[in-house]
Amino acid sequence: MQKAADYGTAWRILRTSSLTDQIFIKANRIRTLETTGENKVGESIENEYVGIINYCVMALIQLELPDDAPMELPLDQVEKAYSHHLATTKSLMEAKNHDYGEAWRDMRVSSLTDLILMKLLRVKEIEDNEGHTIVSEGIDANYQDMINYAVFAMIKLTLEQ
Repeated sequence: MQKAADYGTAWRILRTSSLTDQIFIKANRIRTLETTGENKVGESIENEYVGIINYCVMALIQLELPDDAPMELPLDQVEKAYSHHLATTKSLMEAKNHDYGEAWRDMRVSSLTDLILMKLLRVKEIEDNEGHTIVSEGIDANYQDMINYAVFAMIKLTLEQ
């Protein structure tokens, strides 16, 4: 939310497909760092996961806004929408975590990265099909899953330190 105070809602100019591409850039960088073990930029993998979470929330906000919504949104409206989407996503995570028996705890961080990349490919396909799916979850559910995978990865990275 500090960046929102600095930059306003400049991200509103991005279509959801552009936000998806930004998430892809972050996830792909994580995978490259995991594969090569070499970090020339210096930004941590954890920061990239935070970026994934933030871009996913921005995309969720964009999806719910009407086409005629103003570019610049009041900070309190953004904070409320951001909190709403995080709370909804956390609730989903808790329900799935229960049903899956906390399987993420036994996964590798690299597998969580790969799951994010897989979800991104699914979202891109749905976007290319103009949002139409036959039986699959919608774009919003995929963004929520990516947030949760990023949170799991951050927890695992913290525990490994």
